Amino acid sequence: MKIIVLAGGLSPERDVSLLSGAGICKTLREMGHQAFLLDVFFGLPYDSDKLEEIFDRPDGGLEISKGISTSVPDLGALRKSRPDQSPSEIGPNVIELCQMADITFMALHGSIGENGKLQATFDNLGIKYTGPNSLGCTLSMNKLVTKQIFKTSGVPTPRGTSLTVKTKDTRLDELGYYLPLVVKPCSNGSSIGVYICHTEEDYYDAIHKSFDIDNTDEVVIEPFIKGREFACGILAGKALPLVEIVPKDGLFDYANKYQAGGASEICPPVSLDAETQELIQRAGERAFEALRMDVYSRADFIVSDADGEFYCLEMNALPGMTAASLLPKAAKAAGYEYSELCEAIIQESMKARY
Repeated sequence: MKIIVLAGGLSPERDVSLLSGAGICKTLREMGHQAFLLDVFFGLPYDSDKLEEIFDRPDGGLEISKGISTSVPDLGALRKSRPDQSPSEIGPNVIELCQMADITFMALHGSIGENGKLQATFDNLGIKYTGPNSLGCTLSMNKLVTKQIFKTSGVPTPRGTSLTVKTKDTRLDELGYYLPLVVKPCSNGSSIGVYICHTEEDYYDAIHKSFDIDNTDEVVIEPFIKGREFACGILAGKALPLVEIVPKDGLFDYANKYQAGGASEICPPVSLDAETQELIQRAGERAFEALRMDVYSRADFIVSDADGEFYCLEMNALPGMTAASLLPKAAKAAGYEYSELCEAIIQESMKARY
């Protein structure tokens, strides 16, 4: 198959996305597919009559994944570095190349990749793509909407509220919430802009810092639950084995997610009884269904140290797909090698929509 692996983009998670895309593209090429790694934001300036040639390029476009940093990228500098200075989030020839491909493998994380806009565009243009549909992406990208849907669907989740740019100076005592609290952008991933607040000074500082995250116009506030974190991958509507995450510094933040040795990831978990694991898996499946998702995703859970209750924190429409990421680890425990997982995602995407 001719496959465009779409990654990068103008998102705080672009570097992580490029790592996911590189892993997917290399594997697909090893499997015999004509795969090419493409940055959705920078695109590929190329003569239109020669675009078909890129599927035969020996480098597979993989040079764009070299020298990736584990720190959050400077998006302002990236915008300024694009030669055409177009305001579009979609670079030159991206649409044309995706139309030429048999399918586009979505390796994007955050913003345009997970908010449903690109999926809706592809739907309108008849472009085939992997991963959840546009509605599932839109609903899951907004953490407050996700929380509201979970509550009406019987998926346990922490209570929460939100503040906008206009209401960000609302006093803590007016919100009806008490410290410690978690403050996080409504629509970002990779724990970017997530703060645990133990004092009022922490809280007000976190509110203003969260609004500084690129494109953030709303933040979610919820009670801090001290406990153990678990990831529940979902493939074709069925939960994969859980992965327990034990960060070295107590918080599974951006650095601990993507730096070697930042966290221990145990699959299947040994610290949680089989009955609770199964209950979390069923809750993950309900969350997947409630958000109208298809193909695959990953739900994040926490089990409270205080009372043993578990809560679904969010759903990731396009979770990390490096060989060391949480979803591939869970899939491996279920019997899928990395290449088999990539192929299963393609086949399930075709089955779900095409």
